[in-house]
Order: sequence, then structure tokens, then C-alpha cells
Amino acid sequence: MIGFYNYTVILTYLSLCSAVFGITQVFEGHEPIAILCLLISGICDLFDGKVARHKKDRTDHEKIFGIQIDSLADLVCFGVLPACIGYHLGFNYGLGIVSAILIVLCGLIRLGYFNVMEEERQRNSTENRKEYQGLPITTSSIILPLLFLGKHNIPNGAYPYVFQSFMIILAILFVLDIKVKKFSAKSLFLMFTLAALIILGFLKFAPKH
Repeated sequence: MIGFYNYTVILTYLSLCSAVFGITQVFEGHEPIAILCLLISGICDLFDGKVARHKKDRTDHEKIFGIQIDSLADLVCFGVLPACIGYHLGFNYGLGIVSAILIVLCGLIRLGYFNVMEEERQRNSTENRKEYQGLPITTSSIILPLLFLGKHNIPNGAYPYVFQSFMIILAILFVLDIKVKKFSAKSLFLMFTLAALIILGFLKFAPKH
């Protein structure tokens, strides 16, 4: 079989599987499950890089393959899945279409640019990246679930527009030329804890369909 198969790609594949399942749940009208899948994809993405770097004997081809599949999976997990969720919320064809297109398009541009720059950076340096250009696309896996949990504070008729507006803001931040400091190990732990609390929130407070 073509491809590279070792433990360094497991979390990336799990993240993608969670996102694809989440998309199917959008079609079924199960918004809480779809949002939960987005969050799970984010948790997997938090640690896939650390797992990959743990394997010291990766070949150059394995490293490049890891970069490519991570970005391809990210586009589905944090671009396509949020687009499906946001569009399905209200079927308001104006803002719904614009927000869905923008979050996927800007995510694609960001990830393609990142791949080019990351390959160049790794040719010139062995140091870990300390900051990003633009907001990482994986941020949608934290911001949008938090917004969903707070939906009871937003009028029902306004919630789809608020959600889709946040999608547009995130999309713009993906490609905006700003410096975003990379999360430290402590920050990753805090984010994981936050993610765990969000999961508990879903289990206890998410509206039933």
C-alpha cells in the first residue's frame, strides 16, 4: 500500500475520522454531536505534532508526508465541518453561504501557505516553531464549541447569524498577517483541560433533539 504507516499518524487519522462522522451528524440534524466531533478533532490535533516529534528516526519523506496529511485533515476538520455546521443552523442562504465558503477558502489558503513556509523553515532550521502567522485554523475547534455552549444566552432567531459571523471573523484571522505565539506545553495542558470541561458541558447541558 502507498503511504507511510506508523504511530505518528494515528492522531491525525482519528481527527479526520471524527470530523467525517461529525459531518454525517450534521446531515442527521444532531448539532451537539457534530460540535462534539469538532472538539474531539481539536484535541487530537493538539497532540499529533508532539507524538510525531517523539519518533526521532523519521525519514525526510515521512516528515513531509506528516505535514501534508496534517494540513489535509485540518481543512476537513476545522474548515469543512464548521462550514457544514454553520450552514445547517438556519439555512439563511446569504450569510450562511458566505460564512461556509470563507472558512473553507481561507483555511485552504492558510494551510497551503503554511505547508510551503514550513518546508522551507525545516530546511533551514531544526528548531521548533515559536509563533504562527495568522490564527491557527484549529482555533475553530475551541471557539465554536464555546459559542455553542453559550447559545442559551442568545435569542434563537439570532444564534445562526452570530455563529456564522464568528465563522467569518475566524476565516479572516486565518489569513491575516499577524503573529500568534505558539502554545507552550502548559498552555496545551490548560487547553486540554478546557476541552474536557466542554465535553462534560455537552453531556450535561447540550439540548436534546
